[in-house]
Amino acid sequence: MTIQELKPSKRVRDRWLAVLEDGSILRLGKNQIADFALYAGRELSDEEADRLIQAVQTENFRAYALQTLLNGPKSRNMLLELLAKKDCPPEQAGEIADWLEEFGYLNDGAYAAELAQSCARRGYGPKKIRDEFYRRGVPRELWDQALEDLEDPAEQLDAFLSKKLAGVEHPDRKELQRASAALARRGYQWTDISAALRRYGAEIEED
Repeated sequence: MTIQELKPSKRVRDRWLAVLEDGSILRLGKNQIADFALYAGRELSDEEADRLIQAVQTENFRAYALQTLLNGPKSRNMLLELLAKKDCPPEQAGEIADWLEEFGYLNDGAYAAELAQSCARRGYGPKKIRDEFYRRGVPRELWDQALEDLEDPAEQLDAFLSKKLAGVEHPDRKELQRASAALARRGYQWTDISAALRRYGAEIEED
């Protein structure tokens, strides 16, 4: 493979375009130019060409993965799924994830804690948060610790009931059941819901 022309990109800073003899174009970074001693007219052996293409692919996948995390935190599993959709080989994707973990851009423990806090602020209870953990690929061994670190949900439950039952001096059984069902849909456990009802001065009697 021969590099017919090597020129800087007009659109991307520190990016170079290598025009090959078959008319195809490789988009290179400064590292590849230095590592492979590239210049116009340089002829690459098949082995060198394979290594160069591999290096370019790795850099492109790394850049995509890093930008993805900068756009918003994600779990390792989510990142691997996104890389797979870009046709990144699994082994290479794993190496990129390891690289990002090494530099602190990818951290499942911190992500689980942040996601739990975010869900709690939106009024979600433990069950709903677990559903989010599952959906976003958070490893199960991190779930309990992230939930344990949350503040007691009593204040959120009390605020919800006060708003839901505002203006109702003596809520009847149906009104209490509707409020309880709404809290259950948000992922709160019945023991917490029942305790909140008692603090509110109401309780659903068992049949």
